[in-house]
Amino acid sequence: MKNFIQNGSVVTVPAPANVSSGGGVLVGTLFGVAAYSALSGADVEIKTDGVFDLPKTSAQAWTIGAAIYWDNSNKVCTTSSSDTTLIGKAMAVAANPSDTGRVRLNG
Repeated sequence: MKNFIQNGSVVTVPAPANVSSGGGVLVGTLFGVAAYSALSGADVEIKTDGVFDLPKTSAQAWTIGAAIYWDNSNKVCTTSSSDTTLIGKAMAVAANPSDTGRVRLNG
């Protein structure tokens, strides 16, 4: 196909803020995990699919399959859909309290 660009699993975006390798990156409604650290405005590659251990709102218990959202203000995953962006599903039980949760990204 002459119009194929890439598979889209990893895409390059301008970092919306300083990001660390493995950190969540939200550009518009596109979410991914940073492949490396980058300063705000610099190009950074993000992985838009796959399963990752990501920071979560500590005071939440997650069940497998729960809808997971990105809280861009606090840079954590949450089950709250208020002022957040849907990014995937929980892939493991996460206790209340706990600092990380396993998430399958929607891609």
